[in-house]
Amino acid sequence: MKLKLGIGVILAVLGLWLAGCQSAGSNDSGALNQTEAVSGTNGSSSTQESSGTEESSSTNESNTNHVHDEEDEHNHEHNHEHNHEHNHDHNHEHHDHDEEAEAIYKGFFEDSQVQNRTLSDWEGDWQSVYPYLLDGTLDEVFAHKAEDSGKMTAEEYKEYYDVGYKTDTERIVIEGDTVTFFTKGQQRSGKYQSDGYEILTYEAGNRGVRYIFKSVEEVEGLPRYIQFSDHRINPSKSDHFHLYWGDDRKALLEEVTNWPTYYPSDMDGHSIAHEMMAH
Repeated sequence: MKLKLGIGVILAVLGLWLAGCQSAGSNDSGALNQTEAVSGTNGSSSTQESSGTEESSSTNESNTNHVHDEEDEHNHEHNHEHNHEHNHDHNHEHHDHDEEAEAIYKGFFEDSQVQNRTLSDWEGDWQSVYPYLLDGTLDEVFAHKAEDSGKMTAEEYKEYYDVGYKTDTERIVIEGDTVTFFTKGQQRSGKYQSDGYEILTYEAGNRGVRYIFKSVEEVEGLPRYIQFSDHRINPSKSDHFHLYWGDDRKALLEEVTNWPTYYPSDMDGHSIAHEMMAH
């Protein structure tokens, strides 16, 4: 009887112990499952946040690039339009300037456009073109004029320019206010000062300006007056000129048939001829 009671007690204790182990295992499993559930949720949230951030960053970069591209395109169009307008205006102004210069060269201008000039505009070493007419170098110029205008033959042009270019002063050097004439192997120098200018109207209807300089003092063998005509009417460096000289200012203004012409002394005859045909 005592043995049966002892066995029963032992079995009861074992039962209670087994029941306690099962309850602990169940709790551990539940905790583990709960932890995994939380971990999964956090992982999903992190993925969503990362994805959302990347999408937002990508979208912002795309928008920024789009705006940047639009700005570049706008700036390009603006610069293109600005350059086009600038070049158009510049070319238009340049064209107008060329037309005005051409008109002045041909003798068509307003009195208000004429300005005084100094002797420095003609400073340099100059040679007469008359020897080139005599040796035939300028024959191509006269042939060109005859073909271009049809008003006279080449021979008639040569006769006309023979009268105009004729001179025995083969060279002129201008330095500061000093003018040196080289005539028939002799040279004479004198100082000249501005004596104003005169506007002349020719029979053909065009006009010209004579820039006049008077010798500071009378020097034997030198003209009292020299008058320049170079198809220019305001301060600018001359590339060639017609020169009139003598002692009577008024009489020189009436001289329109003989106009000795001078080009830089470092030019050869053919270069001068081509320069003449360009005009």
